[in-house]
Amino acid sequence: MSAPVTSKAVENAKKAGAPSVDPATLPDVSDINPETITENVNKINSNCADDRMKFVLSRLVYHMHEFVKETSLTTDEWMAGIQFLTATGQTCTDIRQEFILLSDVFGVSALVDAIDHPTVANSTESTVLGPFFTDDAHDIQHGDSIASENKGEYMYVSGKVLGTKGEAVPDAVMDTWETDDQGFYDTQYSDRVEPDCRGRLRTGPNGEYAFRAVVPVAYPIPSDGPVGKLLGVLKRHVYRPAHLHVKIQAPGYETLITTVFPRGDPYITCDAVFGAKKSLIVDLQEVDDEALARKRGFKQGSKFKELDFNFVLVKKEDADAARKTRAEASAAKI
Repeated sequence: MSAPVTSKAVENAKKAGAPSVDPATLPDVSDINPETITENVNKINSNCADDRMKFVLSRLVYHMHEFVKETSLTTDEWMAGIQFLTATGQTCTDIRQEFILLSDVFGVSALVDAIDHPTVANSTESTVLGPFFTDDAHDIQHGDSIASENKGEYMYVSGKVLGTKGEAVPDAVMDTWETDDQGFYDTQYSDRVEPDCRGRLRTGPNGEYAFRAVVPVAYPIPSDGPVGKLLGVLKRHVYRPAHLHVKIQAPGYETLITTVFPRGDPYITCDAVFGAKKSLIVDLQEVDDEALARKRGFKQGSKFKELDFNFVLVKKEDADAARKTRAEASAAKI
């Protein structure tokens, strides 16, 4: 027989935030067998005051339990899964998010993004954030560079941020980040002392923006952690097509997290994290003009690539309406 819970233990639980609950008010879940466990878990969770949370958790419990029953999961397999998730968490740091990477390679990030950010009218499609966004990017001025010198082939990126009705979106905050020409983000270097190949700027009065960067290259997602080892077991490649990340925020508009992919990369059709979309494939123009290169702010040579691209944001109320319509359609299928 187990020892009774001491009053000290109860007090410690309350201090930690555990609610005080009268057991007599809870459903009887003492009948434990494979046929009753799922129902019992949902019963014991049913006091949750947040209806959305209660719904999400009930469906999560159902599908997790169905997975276990469908596969007749063994204790050893369950423990292997626990150890894998533990290792994934232990790999995470302030600048490395292995759990986002895990979500990415299973297509969950792409699925959540597609459901939560339905395309409205002519708006720019969103895509996955990825595990390499940071909040410490330097603020730059119109036309400045996000990359230090010798980080790759020069690229000039410009265009406008607009609304779906063609209206300019001034003073929008644009975060942008990418790898260097070796296929590494700044956070992957152990001697990183400040942000590089990433920057933050604001659009001008007419929604215009411009910055210098480097031409993106294809690269492998981190293979030295649990996720990389899993892909090895699955015999999956680890490569993402060349791309430039952009995040745009403006009052009254839905935040846009997207990526542009230069045309011609062989991995566009088989992105390891399922983030590439046809509408986000862009053409880079070749420029060979020394005077223009100096005017753009490039320090060496006469050649660079140029990208002209307009990003189209959705009004917050229009995005909410599109989400509501999709949610209602999904609920009708359950």
